[in-house]
Amino acid sequence: MAEKGVKLFGMWCSPIALRVEWALKLKGVEYEYVEEDLFHKKSEELLRYNPVTKKIPVLVHDGKPLAESLVIVEYVDEVWKDGFPIMPKDPYERAQARFWAKFAEDKISPATFAVYSTTGEQQQKALQEAQELFKTLEEALKGKKFFGGETIGFVDIAAGWLPCWVRIIEEIVSVSIVNENNLPLINAWFDDFMELELVKGSLPPKDKLYALNKARREKLLA
Repeated sequence: MAEKGVKLFGMWCSPIALRVEWALKLKGVEYEYVEEDLFHKKSEELLRYNPVTKKIPVLVHDGKPLAESLVIVEYVDEVWKDGFPIMPKDPYERAQARFWAKFAEDKISPATFAVYSTTGEQQQKALQEAQELFKTLEEALKGKKFFGGETIGFVDIAAGWLPCWVRIIEEIVSVSIVNENNLPLINAWFDDFMELELVKGSLPPKDKLYALNKARREKLLA
């Protein structure tokens, strides 16, 4: 008999697994959470459900697995149509949401990592690039509280790890990437997003996240 229900494979420190958690909670979907330890040994169950990339998150719905966080978020939105709307109804707005989500994923994420993983002149160059990319992303926020408007949407979920992780990175490397002077709209979005009960109730402990990423940076620079 096929397995019934919803199961999510994630890891406590994974920002991309949070995307799926947020989507499921917004829709009011009950699910079983399975914690993976990717630093030591991946479970046989994870490898069976995602033999291609062998990564989290993986969503299993009635025995059928799906990988890649943003693919899963769209799937959740389409399957549980009656819940909170994540994607815009208008086709053009949906395409725009996918564009900005991809921009955050493909451009801002690696630029932010470069600030975190370099020092000196390299870091200054990476910082300037990251801030310019955030400035571009600000265009999608003009006149809005969230990327989704008055409430969060697909882009907020896709980029929602940034408000927490960027602040951790800033603290670790002692630089300011986003502040009210250079990126006022992004800075306000950071604050507003972090105040959401959905977000506050799902973020990992800051001290653990700080310690993990500080140690990781030291290893990268060694």
